[in-house]
Parts: sequence; C-alpha cells; structure tokens
Amino acid sequence: MQISAAMVKELRERTGAGMMECKKALIEAGGDMEAAADQMRISGLAKADKKAGNTAAEGVVSIKMSDDGKRFSMVEINSQTDFAAKAEDFIGFVDKVTDAVLNDSPADVDSIKINGEAVEEVRKSLVAKIGENIQVRRFAVGESSGNLGEYSHGGRIGVVVDLDGGDVELARSLAMHIAASNPVCIAENDVPAELLEREKSILLAEAADSGKPEEIIEKMVQGRIRKYLAEVTLLGQPYVRDPDQTVAALLKAAGASVKAFHRLEVGEGIEKKEENFADEVMAQVRGAE
Repeated sequence: MQISAAMVKELRERTGAGMMECKKALIEAGGDMEAAADQMRISGLAKADKKAGNTAAEGVVSIKMSDDGKRFSMVEINSQTDFAAKAEDFIGFVDKVTDAVLNDSPADVDSIKINGEAVEEVRKSLVAKIGENIQVRRFAVGESSGNLGEYSHGGRIGVVVDLDGGDVELARSLAMHIAASNPVCIAENDVPAELLEREKSILLAEAADSGKPEEIIEKMVQGRIRKYLAEVTLLGQPYVRDPDQTVAALLKAAGASVKAFHRLEVGEGIEKKEENFADEVMAQVRGAE
C-alpha cells in the first residue's frame, strides 16, 4: 500500500514523532493508522498520543429541558464554518430541531420532523440559503424520575446527567465535571471489553521491553490497568472541584448514584477537510472566465 504524505502528517500530529518514524510505522502496519499509532506508543516514539476524535468540524451542541425538568434533548448540528454556526437562520434551525427531538423522541435523525416536514427537506433549504453544508449529526433524548442536570460549555460541549438521589445542583456539577474530564463510562464494569484489551496489550508490550521477570511484569500491568480504569471511568476520576476526593466518594457522601450520562462534543470524530485557498481562488477565477 502506498503511504501518502497526508497519512504521515496525520500520524505525526497524533504521536508527535518524526516524519521518517511515522512513515516507517505506517509501512510496517500496512497503512493501518491505528496499528501504527499503537506500535509507536509501544516503542516509546509517541510523544503526544492525541485522540483520534479531536474536534474538527464547526457547529453547536444544543440542549433543551422540559418545563418540569424531567425530560431533555441534546442535539449536535454541524456547519462548515464557525461563521455559519452563528447565523440567525442556523440558530433558528437548531432550536427547531432540538424542540422536535424533545417533543417527539424520534428513533433516528431521519425520523425528525419540523412542523410536519422531514428534517432533511428543511436542512436542504437551509443549505441553499446559507451556502454551506449543514448536517444534523446525532442526538440524545430521555426522561428521568430522578434529577437531571445539564451543562453547556460555550455550545461546543453538552452534557446531561441522570442522577438518582442528590439534587439538581449536584447533577449539574457532575455534568460540568464530565464536560471537562470526558469519562468513557460510569463504572469499571461498563468499560468496553475491546478497549480494555487494547490497553492491556499495549501495556504488556511496553512492560515486556523492560526485561523484568514475568511475575513482576504482571504486577506492573495490573497496577497500570487500575490507574487506566480510574482515568476513564466517572466514578474513578478525581472530582474536578475537589481533586482530593473521587466522584465515587462525592456520590457516596450525597447518598446518590449516576444512572446515566450523555456527552456530545462538536465535531468529535470528524476529520475536517483541509482547504487550499489558493486553489479555491484559482477555481473561482477560471469559472468566471
């Protein structure tokens, strides 16, 4: 497989390693970006293992609550530029979509209707008016018999927490924590098996290079896995407002438990196309001839 300059650039940005190291890793991995990144991390070349889901698209995450505070909707809608995301027509569209999700609980994006009209048709009209591609990407909707807390960070990150016990203020504080700390799930038992196995395989490979006896390596890996689980689970994380206690300890003191949480971040996991403005201007000039 031919390794392109763009592939090398992406791996370099993710790992912080040199271009030649990145190209070599990609060749050895047969062009598999994830395998190359894992191998570079194992060999110690990765200096900054950035998340593949870095924000790369513009838009907003919008949250709405029912009047009684027992029901919520949260929607991510993307635009090509931040300028378009601030346009009055875009904001109006976002409000209508979020209201529709709150009121109708659609099964998926394609099922959303705005005043009886399919959201896709309304979206197409907005695209024609604004001149940019607009996408209703994803949403979360639900209700609770407990306490719902919400937090929006500048319209870029939205979180809703469903709390059993405690109060709305605690639920909102936890939503702020989740916005900042981005846990994968609530508890250790909820961590996806494939994610845990991947981390364990990387840690085993790293430890194997140490030359230590097998029983020592096993203890090293077990300790690092415990640390990893504390980092990726909500209950294991230090509470952002009081790092001396974990979220689990905070909840225990309040006699509360987290039933569920939802977190959406604008552009998460979307690869943003790099624009060549010189080529764009040239295309416009040629089109005008």
